[in-house]
Amino acid sequence: MTQANIRPLGGPTRANWIRLRTMILLRWVAIAGQLTAITIAPLLFEIQLELGLCYLAIGASMIANLAATFLYPESKRLTEKENFALVMFDVLQLGFLLYLTGGLHNPFAILLLGPVTISATALSLRSTLLLGATAIVLVSVLANYHIPLTTQSGEVLRIPQLFIFGHWIALIIALLFTSAYSRRVTTEVHSMSDALAATQMALAREQKLTDLGGVVAAAAHELGTPLATIKLASTELIHDLKAHPDMAEDAVLIRDQADRCRDILRDMGRAGKDDLHMRSAPLEAVVQEAAEPHLARGKEVFFTHGTDPSETGRQPLIQRQPEIIHGLRNLIQNAVDFADARVWVESRWTETQIILRITDDGEGFPPQLLGRIGDPFVRSGTRVRTSGVRPAYEGMGLGLFIAKTLLERSGAELRFANGAGNPANGAVVEVIWPRSAIKADTPQGQNQQIRP
Repeated sequence: MTQANIRPLGGPTRANWIRLRTMILLRWVAIAGQLTAITIAPLLFEIQLELGLCYLAIGASMIANLAATFLYPESKRLTEKENFALVMFDVLQLGFLLYLTGGLHNPFAILLLGPVTISATALSLRSTLLLGATAIVLVSVLANYHIPLTTQSGEVLRIPQLFIFGHWIALIIALLFTSAYSRRVTTEVHSMSDALAATQMALAREQKLTDLGGVVAAAAHELGTPLATIKLASTELIHDLKAHPDMAEDAVLIRDQADRCRDILRDMGRAGKDDLHMRSAPLEAVVQEAAEPHLARGKEVFFTHGTDPSETGRQPLIQRQPEIIHGLRNLIQNAVDFADARVWVESRWTETQIILRITDDGEGFPPQLLGRIGDPFVRSGTRVRTSGVRPAYEGMGLGLFIAKTLLERSGAELRFANGAGNPANGAVVEVIWPRSAIKADTPQGQNQQIRP
């Protein structure tokens, strides 16, 4: 799966995660609370209620719950439409109960926030808007139309009209705020979850490629000696069997096939050399490997290594971790994508740090996005369009998030900025590792046997 195929999960996808049993359990809790309230209120407070209609509304919820329990398996997961229908039923049922029990004079009117919040968390924006609008209409109707709460003596229980107006305003604001807040937080959480999953897939793919290269390199290394022996023996047989052309022909075939095996292993071995002595490489070699896929894309890429006069010591030998290679590759890809003509990749080192700076001569990062670079899917809500020109780094988002996550996993710190003319005014990405975090140990011992 490529990065382009990964998008934040929308409401319909998230709704499919919810089990019917979960909604049934929540409804049983609501039914128990409703039964308790309409049973205790007449006994303790001597309030007259339309008990028949109240029990009818609660009975409808019980029947719907029982039908869903027996008609569907426990593993049933709801679709977007099914979830919407269930939550809408709960809103309407609760609104009917409030109409029978005093409308906004009933303090339980605040429970209308529950279904709308659930919708904002799990359903699509369209479903949330419909449920929110329905709840607002119900609140507005209940403020003026309801069956009053009366005591056994005929006294009507009501609060001043000013307080009713205040409750109406508060409920509408609460409906709007809680639904918007819940949806925003849930969207952020799911976007981060999706991006982390994409990062794991990218890392797993890079690891598979590295492992495959290791297997091929190890196979070529281990089979080199027996293939050379076969070739030597077959050559001697050809010389000894000159008097037997038929048998000599078979020996020639053996030698040719041994040569073919050697060539195949050599070609496959170009994919990688991940044996003990190739799990580490000089910093320059790792940077070149990361940049290689983007060197022939029409932009000039310049490499400089350890040119700062204040730096001393030999070029460091670092680990060839998939996280480092894939992360640097994504950063270089972004630089090449948005450069006008040139990209500079500068690596430096000190006794304690390894520093890599990637600069391009493009338009640079939009200033308003500098603080958000590295967030997943940042492009979806931050596109800036001026005079029809595509802004710099409009496409950044998941790719930079993956690069940032992978490199930070290797111990790096990333900094994003715009250049100041040295060497260009484009985007600048600086990657800084503590030298101890990626320093490679000197390989020792023999290659381990590859086991399935």
